[in-house]
Amino acid sequence: MAETGRDRLRELLDAVLDDAAPGERRSLDQMAAGAHSSVFHFSRQVSASAGEPPVAMRRRVLLERAAWQLRQGVSVTDAAWTAGYESAEGFARAFTRAFGHPPGTRPSATWLPAPNGIHFHPPTSLWVHAQETTMNPLTEQLVAHDLDDTRALLEVAVGLSEDQLRRELLPEHQVLPWDGPEGSLAGVLATQVFTKEIWLASVEGADLPARRPDDDAAALLSRHDVVAPRWLAMVRDLERRGGWDDVLVDALCEPPESFVMSSVVAHVLTFAAHRRQVVRRMLAMLGHPGAEEAGTGDPITWLRTRQGQQPHDGAEGAGR
Repeated sequence: MAETGRDRLRELLDAVLDDAAPGERRSLDQMAAGAHSSVFHFSRQVSASAGEPPVAMRRRVLLERAAWQLRQGVSVTDAAWTAGYESAEGFARAFTRAFGHPPGTRPSATWLPAPNGIHFHPPTSLWVHAQETTMNPLTEQLVAHDLDDTRALLEVAVGLSEDQLRRELLPEHQVLPWDGPEGSLAGVLATQVFTKEIWLASVEGADLPARRPDDDAAALLSRHDVVAPRWLAMVRDLERRGGWDDVLVDALCEPPESFVMSSVVAHVLTFAAHRRQVVRRMLAMLGHPGAEEAGTGDPITWLRTRQGQQPHDGAEGAGR
């Protein structure tokens, strides 16, 4: 009988998830070398065979391992190091974005949504779940892009003076009548954060949150970091249980009003995208270098960066 050799997919996965150097953020070049392949062919083979780019798969599985380690009592710092993060802060941001809550705050599920059913299995193995159900990739990308892009703009705003933040750059500018004027960067960014806070309060049956118009950019960034993982977790839960047609009776409205949950998420995404571009326009009006730093907000560039790819030259202005 002819020797069949090792399963090529298994070899590719071993190259992606090789743990020969704990604490090191393994590069795509190193993964490809481990599979005796060029970077181009390695990326294409993994993406075609596993339905997930190699850098994204490695990041996800190592976060799953970190979640399991945390449940075993490993410290956040040690879990961050073994997952390849240079700081506990960077690890905490990635973990919170992935799982919907910070590491160590409460017991976490150890599996993340995966397009291929491939997961970390303790202590050092992989598990392939044959009936994986994940969030629609488009929904996941739209929500995650909004949250990441909003955070990037808030980080730019932290570097503005109080005058720049509150200057009326677009007098009488108003996106929606019930949100009031948004003529300054502070006004637009505050509404961007508050929108998710108030919708989550409605979904969770909580009290009406304070709008807090006097918060500075650092305070808005802190509020965003609290509400963002909760918002992502809520959307993922809708997808998991098929709750898109659920009806929310919003008691925070006067009088109470009913909303279909799919329309709530679409509403938030629509006006959040609009406000992010208004912020970019205002930064340009100020002539602030943060306008260039913030880029165009193109989800194509965002996704390439998130997957560890280099953005193509001109990707943000390709005219497509």
